[in-house]
Order: sequence, then C-alpha cells, then structure tokens
Amino acid sequence: GHGMRLPWAEIQILPESVLQPGAPKAQRSAGKAFKGLDAFDELECGDLLVHRDYGLCRFGGLHRIKFGDVANDYLLLQYDGEDRLYLPVDRLGQVQRYKGPDGAAPALDRLGSAAWSKARERTRQSIAKIARDLVEMYAFRKITKGFQYNPISELYWEFEASFGFEETRDQEKAIADVLADMEKPEPMDRLVCGDVGFGKTEVALRAAFRAVLDGKQVALLCPTTVLAEQHYQTFRQRMEPFSITVGLLSRFVPAAAQKRTLEAVRRGQVDVLIGTHRMLSKDVEFSNLALLILDEEQRFGVKHKERIKKMRSTIDVLTLTATPIPRTLQLSLSGIRGLSVIETPPRDRKPVETSLLERDPAQLKAILERELARGGQVFWVYNRVQGLERVVEFVSSLVPGARVGMGHGQMKAQDLEETMHKFWHGELDVLVCTAIIESGLDFPRANTLIVDQAQLFGLGQLYQLRGRVGRSSEQAYAYFIIPDLDRLQETSRKRLKIILDMDYLGAGFKVAMEDLRLRGAGNILGEAQSGTIGKVGLDLFLEMLEEEVTRLRGGKVETEIEPELNLGFQALIPEEYVADGKERLHYYKALSSCHDEGAIVEIVDDMRDRFGSLPEALKTFVAVLMIKIDTRRLGAVRVDLFEERALIHWDETRHNIDLSKLMDWVGENAACARILPPAKLELRLSGASPTLAMHALKDMLLVLRERIRL
Repeated sequence: GHGMRLPWAEIQILPESVLQPGAPKAQRSAGKAFKGLDAFDELECGDLLVHRDYGLCRFGGLHRIKFGDVANDYLLLQYDGEDRLYLPVDRLGQVQRYKGPDGAAPALDRLGSAAWSKARERTRQSIAKIARDLVEMYAFRKITKGFQYNPISELYWEFEASFGFEETRDQEKAIADVLADMEKPEPMDRLVCGDVGFGKTEVALRAAFRAVLDGKQVALLCPTTVLAEQHYQTFRQRMEPFSITVGLLSRFVPAAAQKRTLEAVRRGQVDVLIGTHRMLSKDVEFSNLALLILDEEQRFGVKHKERIKKMRSTIDVLTLTATPIPRTLQLSLSGIRGLSVIETPPRDRKPVETSLLERDPAQLKAILERELARGGQVFWVYNRVQGLERVVEFVSSLVPGARVGMGHGQMKAQDLEETMHKFWHGELDVLVCTAIIESGLDFPRANTLIVDQAQLFGLGQLYQLRGRVGRSSEQAYAYFIIPDLDRLQETSRKRLKIILDMDYLGAGFKVAMEDLRLRGAGNILGEAQSGTIGKVGLDLFLEMLEEEVTRLRGGKVETEIEPELNLGFQALIPEEYVADGKERLHYYKALSSCHDEGAIVEIVDDMRDRFGSLPEALKTFVAVLMIKIDTRRLGAVRVDLFEERALIHWDETRHNIDLSKLMDWVGENAACARILPPAKLELRLSGASPTLAMHALKDMLLVLRERIRL
C-alpha cells in the first residue's frame, strides 16, 4: 500500500489509505538526494576532475554535440597531450571533482596510458592496510571489557536541567549516543564533530558527569593552554554546584599548585583533570581513570599521540573536533568508530553581517571604535607576516587608546600562546594576526572581524575566518577590505560575492569546506595518508576505502558496472527549461549519480517545483537513467535501443545472470526475444515513439531481473 510514481509520464498512483481520514501526511526529506553531490556547483573551466577509469583531467565545459540527427549534452574532459574525451551526461557519476592536499597540482593523465591504473592499484594497496587497521581496532575493542555504568540517576537529570540553553536536535542525539556507548560492556571510542560554539562541550560535560557519578575520574586533554583554561572555567562553573572537584594542569599554573593538584589526583580527590600535554607526563597518576576526553586530538605531536594511544586501549574515549569530516568517511567509520555530527547551530545565533569595503581609514576607524564602545574585541587578519608590524602601527594610529596585540605562526609557540591568553582574558582589544586564529577556540567577546587584502584569501579560508566571530548572541560583523573594487580580478570578485551572499548559519555551503574536509580525513586516517589521497583525489579514495572496509567485514561488494547506452533520440535538460549552465550541470551530476529510482524521483520533484512540468527531452533523460539502473542490476555492459528493438550486451567473462533461466525465459517469449552470439539478447519492442519504446524496454528489464538474476 505505498503507491507508485511514474516520473516520465508525470503520474502518481496513490494507495487507497491516503483517502481515509487521519491519514499521515507524507514528508519529503529535503535535499536528501543532493547530499555530497553539490561539488559541481562552482565548477569552472580548467578545474581538475578525476574519472574513475581514465584518471586526472581538466574540465572543458558542457557541450551540445550532434550525431546524425540527434544532439545531446557531453562533458569535455581534457587530458595530457591535448587528449580529449566527450563524456555523455548520463555517465557523470564516474567523474568526481579532484580534491588533493594543498600544494603543487598533480600531472594530468594521458588517455590510453597505464599510469592511472598503476596509481589506482598502489592506492588500493595502501587502502587495504588502512581498512585492515580500522577493522582490527574494531575487533580488539569488541573483545576488550570496559567499565559498564549504572543506570542514570536522579542527580544526572538535575545536572542536565542546569544547562542554561535548549539543546539542538544534533546535540541531543550526540549526548544520547555517548550515554548509550557508556552503558555497553566494551570501551567507548566516539568522535563528536561540530563547529565551535555548536555545543560539543556540553556533550563532554554530560559524559564526564556520568563517569564521576559512578566514582570514576575523567581526564580532558587539550592542545593549547588557552583551550584548557576555557574548558576549566566551563567545567568548574557547571560541576562545582554538584560538589565535583575540577583540576587544571598547564604552564600557566604555578609549580606549587601543580604539585598539590597531582597529589590530589593520585588520591582520587580530583574528579575531573583538565590540561595540556603536561597531563601526559610520567608524574601524573590517576587512582581510577575511566574516561579520556580529547579535544582536537590531531593537533598533538607524534610522541604525545603515542602516549595517548597507550592510555586509550582500555578506557572510554570521547574525541571532540571542529574540523568537518567527509560524509563518505562517516559511512566507512560507522560501526567501527562511533561518530556524532553536530550541524545545527544554537537557536539564538545570529548570522554574521558581512560587508565588502574599499580601504578607507576613516571608515575603519569608525568600525573599530563602534566595537570597542560596546565592550567587544576585534580580529584584524592580514596574511603576510612581513607586513604585520606595520598593520599594528596603522591600527594603533586609528584607535590610539586601544590595546593592540600581534600573533602569527612564526612566533615561538610560548609567545603566541601568551598573546592568545591575553586576548581571551580581555587584556587586548584588537588582535592583528595571520589566518592562524585558533580553530578550536571560543572568543565570545570578539564580534568584529576585519580581513585586510581579502582578495588574497581562498573561499574556504574566508568562510572559516568569518566563523571565528558571532559565537555569542551578540550581532557580529565581518568586513572584507580590498584595495580597489574596479581593479579586482574576476575570480576574486566572484569568490567575495559568494561569501557575501552566503548566510553563515546555512551550513550547506560545501564547496568552501572541501579543504577542511580533506584535513578532516587526514586527521582521522593519519597524516601519512595525504600522499595516498593526493594520487586519486579525496572522493575516489574514500569510495575505495568504503568498499575495502565492507569487504573485510564480510559484506558483499559488487563491482560497479557503468553500462553504455546507445540511443537514437534526444535525452537532455533543455536550456529553455534550466537556463543557467552551472545549474544544468548540477542536475546532470545529481541525477547521474543516483543508484535507485527513489533518489531520481526526489530530484525530479525538486526540478518540477522550481521550473514547472518536465519537457519531453528531460522525461526521456529520466527514463534513460531508470533503464540504466535496471541494466546495471542485470550486470549488462551495454544497451542499444532502436524504435522497435533493443540489444542487451553482457561481458562473456563476468556476468551475474543464470544462463539456463535466461534460455527458459527466451523459450517462453520466442515472439519477442532471441539470443545472439556471443552474449547478446535481442528484444522486439512495440513502441510508436522513443518514449514508449523505452517504457516497453523498462518493463521487460524488470521482468528479466526477477527471472534470470543469480
């Protein structure tokens, strides 16, 4: 009783139940089919792409090419040595945007060369090792017995009620995930990923409180003293009313106080210890440690990571990170490492008001004075270390009474930390710095950002920088300063326009996040993988990893066949229907990447909502994709479709059909089917038009699949 939809005929068949009173309303999951498919939105000619079979190339645009009487759309892929490949738009699922580590662009491949298949094989071998390590880690943790917590008590609910905000949906789910993990017999290993200020700390607080209620100790390890101190203040404020003792270990704590804290930790008198890598020293001994919380684990050095590895094997581990994790990697990790993603911003968060300004000292002075007058702080970002001191002098001349500090990556770590420490404590009003503003840090009073020479920054950088302000319920402002709007290059102008149009809280802005996602993948799989990822690009790397993990865990990995469809009629998205070329490309990519009819229907619904009823050429294109899905399920490699007959080709050496059942079926349907050597099936179709011929073919493929598939 679910009904069905025939998108090519624009018919919806409803089940009887929807006509009954009180029938539940169907809910469409907004944009579900598009997730991860929008990387083609901002594709420019010359951008790098990866074809699964032919390797690295450049995007040469969308072209309409006529063969005989029929014109269809093709993607031009430009390879080394002026090699060109025109790819039919129904095969765009084979192409990904190339995302590799920062630095030199890799060399393009040559069509017909063996270099790409060798690179893919080397990558496959590296991936096999990563997948083995992941699966072994999972198996080891399954047989290790951890501490199983008592059921949640009344006191826990009181602690929950003391949280001064309403939890977001993602936050609630992350907390529930963590509490469920803690009740299992094996040790927890969960990663909570979410932007700063989206509520990861509250997840850590609930886990820590739960552990302390059962008489256990908790360690929270941070990469910087400022972050440690931020956590220390938050944990004390929330936990001390419940008579829980919180200790701090860092460079800024006097030696005598550190000694007292260490003694109390040894005796079990400190419930939660928060600190930097100082906590990994040999003189730190816990009496009953059960939970380790790691904040931004990837920022610790190799030695520290080794020490953490020893600690984590038998206790519960909760890792927090602000670096986005690619969705495909989330799938590979599901069931191996717990993963909770917090994507919904807090309810009272206002979008950052963003402006593009030409350099005008009087206007900059007014901006600084306005922020300082409301008791706030300012980030002034300039990305060249050499000129930073001149900028400090310039800022000081604009607001002579302001306390101006300077921070950049070439300073001694200790000096930089000292500066950040002062800024956090409100001892500085303006921080002039390079783009190194700590990603994990929360500066609630810093609500104005000025990016000097904004045209020199990448889109991802600008997006991330803007995310450093607007952390509280105060209205935040971001100003992108450029020397001269008229002389700005077209690419810089476009980049700045995108970020001006983009609402920070609409967290669907994927393209700018790709460099961060790449970092997120490196962080989880180990930095050594950056080179391997660079060979084939992030998307293909993660696809291969997911297949390998599935294989090792005993799942079935079917070799993906990309059938070739030869059709004698037009199947495309007409320009009159979707005028914008980039938008057409987006829909081609989204539709051709679908692996089931439901996903296609969802995208078609979206197109109908936006552009009106489907033109004939688009209905034909949708029908082509539906046929392709059935062909793929049959294991066929090619279909030639004529007005009154179709030829289905299989590869003799590898197919997944039962030949004896096929012979029986052909015997029963001799009037419309016959087998041709070496491995072809001819079907006679009764179709008065291309669309009807395709529908007849689709119906036959459906029957065939039921009967002859192994």
